[in-house]
Amino acid sequence: MAKPLAVIGILTQPTPASWWRRNRHIVFLCVGLFLGYQLCGTSEAAHFPGRPDPAPSRTATETVRPLLPSDPKETPR
Repeated sequence: MAKPLAVIGILTQPTPASWWRRNRHIVFLCVGLFLGYQLCGTSEAAHFPGRPDPAPSRTATETVRPLLPSDPKETPR
């Protein structure tokens, strides 16, 4: 005759998770967004007030020929 199975333990409900375990992803998200804004959201000009402004860039229209001739009867060479 086979022996009956031995009882190893009693199944119980796990303890409910603490507030930190339930909401830590939200806390890390908020802290990361805040730190990212503080570190990268500020302008460089505020940190270096003595630095001169960069020179204005030239527009591309000064150096690029128009694709179509100004006179419609004229043919491109």
